[in-house]
Amino acid sequence: MSDFRTEKDSLGEVRVPADALWGAQTQRAVDNFPVSGQPMPPAFIAAVARIKQAAAEANASLGLLDNDKRDAIVEACLKLVDGEHADQFPVDRYQTGSGTSTNMNVNEVISALAGRAGVTVNPNDHVNMSQSSNDVIPTAIHVSAVTAVQDRLLPALSHLCGVIYEREAMFSEQVKTGRTHLMDAMPVTVGQEMRTWREQVLATEKRVEAAADDLMALPQGGTAVGTGVNAPHEFAEQFVKFLSSDTGYHFRSLEHKFVGQSAVDSPVALSAQLRGAALVLTKIANDLRWMNSGPIHGLAEISLPALQPGSSIMPGKVNPVIPESVAMVGAQVMGLDGANAVAGQSGNFQLNVMLPLVGANLLDMVALLTNAARLLADKAIKGITINVDNLNAGVGRNPVLVTALNPEIGYELAADIAKEAYRTGRPVIDVAEERSGLDRARLEKLMDPLKLTRGGVS
Repeated sequence: MSDFRTEKDSLGEVRVPADALWGAQTQRAVDNFPVSGQPMPPAFIAAVARIKQAAAEANASLGLLDNDKRDAIVEACLKLVDGEHADQFPVDRYQTGSGTSTNMNVNEVISALAGRAGVTVNPNDHVNMSQSSNDVIPTAIHVSAVTAVQDRLLPALSHLCGVIYEREAMFSEQVKTGRTHLMDAMPVTVGQEMRTWREQVLATEKRVEAAADDLMALPQGGTAVGTGVNAPHEFAEQFVKFLSSDTGYHFRSLEHKFVGQSAVDSPVALSAQLRGAALVLTKIANDLRWMNSGPIHGLAEISLPALQPGSSIMPGKVNPVIPESVAMVGAQVMGLDGANAVAGQSGNFQLNVMLPLVGANLLDMVALLTNAARLLADKAIKGITINVDNLNAGVGRNPVLVTALNPEIGYELAADIAKEAYRTGRPVIDVAEERSGLDRARLEKLMDPLKLTRGGVS
């Protein structure tokens, strides 16, 4: 038996692998785009399948598609959403800018599955009814991104917040030296430092959620250019009704569908907020790396869990591998956002022509951030131990504590006391007792590190 079969499309005959569910148009794309070896993410294919399902249901409700064809299309779509036949979507993500190749890949696979079930379904006339690649693919960007953010990223960020909250409560009374410009500054508690991380994560969680909400408005029904030609006027509203019912998300129809097809403003806005989340995770990762540095000649304020040997040549060395991994995720997400920004400029008249890039990048960004947030929570922050002796020894000798004396003795004398403490290595409170005119009890009250973390003037 031959390993290939012959399929036809409007350009002629094409040889297709005999066991492939796809047809001629998919095969042309496979042949035309041997670029990266990276197909569109499975979540994107699932979103396209959801669109095809809702479209079939909408078309049937409008009397355009008979029930047998609708049922066959829906059954095939549900299989694709569940991840079946994942190897049947080989089209490279660096393809035609409209994503037509991916749209037709899904249409052809659904048609083949319906045929296996004994129902003749044409990929263009039935699976693609009332649609165009030019509204399907932008809609798939929205649907896949919303689903990924809601199902994966937001729960991961919430989990990270919860783990930080538990740890900050444990360390609410543990004082450490604050740092600005990486130089010693006034004391803070470890709990305050951790709360800062948590507040950052909470804020970015809200910003990501708000950006994802903008993507709930879908351009489906705009067909080729936004006018809605070849789709009944009622199609768009019927489509979002069925899609919302099928997915559990309250999608709505974009009023001026040209916007969602000629531009990717809302996806790019989400991309920017994902970049913001990357910045937050990177900040936390870098703080952890500094706090863990040492253990002999670094800050050595904390110890992170020892997860693996850190060197192939230096015995006993252990590195902060999770924060390093998270920092690399941050760099990659920022780079992908830069690519999305360039893609956002590539709308010419009625169509953006970098749609697959944006769709794939958003899903990659969400996946990376989701995994990084959970790793940071479970394999780094959850296992932190505080090096109490190091923290206490450092904070009590910090000449910057003299800042608390400014209201009583003035900046210039306080600066002289600090300089002498730095120069001699003596405890700053001893120098202050000699030179400030304040008694020891008053100095201990004014310069108590824990009280200084609570602000105000003693």
